[in-house]
Amino acid sequence: MLHIVDDEDVIRDALEWLAQSRGLAARGHAGGQAFLDALGEQAQAADGADGASGASGDCVLLDVRMPGMNGIAVFDQLVARGLLARLPVIFLTGHGDVPMAVDSLKRGAFDFFEKPFNDNQLMDRVEEAMAASRKAAGAAAVRARLATLSAREREVLDLILAGNMNKVVADKLGISMRTVEVHRAHIFDKMQVKTAVELAGLLK
Repeated sequence: MLHIVDDEDVIRDALEWLAQSRGLAARGHAGGQAFLDALGEQAQAADGADGASGASGDCVLLDVRMPGMNGIAVFDQLVARGLLARLPVIFLTGHGDVPMAVDSLKRGAFDFFEKPFNDNQLMDRVEEAMAASRKAAGAAAVRARLATLSAREREVLDLILAGNMNKVVADKLGISMRTVEVHRAHIFDKMQVKTAVELAGLLK
């Protein structure tokens, strides 16, 4: 989802149209607080979901100068919440805002574009940001699956990844082959893979 945070209706409408012309889902927000409120609602709706959210990637097009909560304040909130990897930010700035935008790059913003901007170049960067978001979401999902493994399952996992057969794993851990097979099945189930090769590819 591309989030467009700008207080000007014409800008939001134009950017939504551009995004849709690229086949991207887009949602406009009339201000910084409105965006953060919508983000909170989205997080609540995602609780208990199957993790499919974010499959297409996310990005925030964020205007620097807005009444009420400006773009820098919104960015600070995203930084504080640790959301930049999942929600990469591209700033839209006027000439006088460039130093602020450059500073934001040092703090993790994905990019900034000075108005007036080239439509195609902007959308190219949006697609790159969304790809980065997808990659970050995938890595987070793998970490979450790993966190569900027991200590013994992690030991078995490490030995599997080292290329050991079940008998060798059993000997190294002092357990039966049947127990290794049970742990292996649980690991594959929790990590959502079917083979050791697929597991290795997931964790490379």
